[in-house]
Amino acid sequence: MLDNIEGTARYIKNRIGDFEPEVGIILGTGLGGLVKEIEVEKQLMYSNIPDFPISTLEFHSGKLIFGTLAGKKVVAMQGRLHYYEGYNMQQITFPVRVMKYLGIKTLYVSNASGSLNPEFKKGDLMIIEDHINLQPQNPLVGRNYEELGPRFPDMSEPYRHDMIEKGLSIAQKNNITCHKGVYVAVTGPNLETRAEYKYLRIIGGDAVGMSTVPEVIVANHMGIPVFAISVLTDEGFPEVLKPITLEEIIAIAQEAEPKMTQILKELIAGN
Repeated sequence: MLDNIEGTARYIKNRIGDFEPEVGIILGTGLGGLVKEIEVEKQLMYSNIPDFPISTLEFHSGKLIFGTLAGKKVVAMQGRLHYYEGYNMQQITFPVRVMKYLGIKTLYVSNASGSLNPEFKKGDLMIIEDHINLQPQNPLVGRNYEELGPRFPDMSEPYRHDMIEKGLSIAQKNNITCHKGVYVAVTGPNLETRAEYKYLRIIGGDAVGMSTVPEVIVANHMGIPVFAISVLTDEGFPEVLKPITLEEIIAIAQEAEPKMTQILKELIAGN
């Protein structure tokens, strides 16, 4: 794995020249519009990058975007990878490993998720303060490379507290409804049953989704500070649960995206 990471990073560096990103960004379902705010210098298709997994979802672009956002050099994944696509956890998190080797110092992650907390409504934002991992694999299983991080990384602060507070302050200043809460990661790709939504709420979840946690674990393993934010696109309240389609989820994510973009831009500018 280490050889693959180094080889992929070398390939990318040969194509972006002396551009060295300090910020990594992962854009979730329906949230690719942040790219419009980036002064783009280079774009690389995942399919052209050696050993880089390819997003199989029609609504994920599958591009690495290099440019400037809020005065900072960034690399953005426009299209992330999921366990339910058939990839293993090492493949899903491979891009984060590569971004570290490209020079990033901080990782910003976004996703679309379902609300479990009756006080959090669809269209709201939620900054992730902690998570519960219910996915069946961990990206750190297998041989550990000390060059990447320790065998047993600490996870007492997977999401940086100071960045969470800054994010909440930015939201308040801009009159954006934004909560903080616990994100539960599940396998998917089906949405949850009534009983599952109830269970996830009982164990402490405020939102549920099918991504993010593997990337966050690997970022922590490599000592990269993380900020993560969810757009709440549906409501998993068992008593009033209604069917929802992917098209509705994407539409709600895109409608709420400008608010998320505002928080991310100001947070990146100030860090």
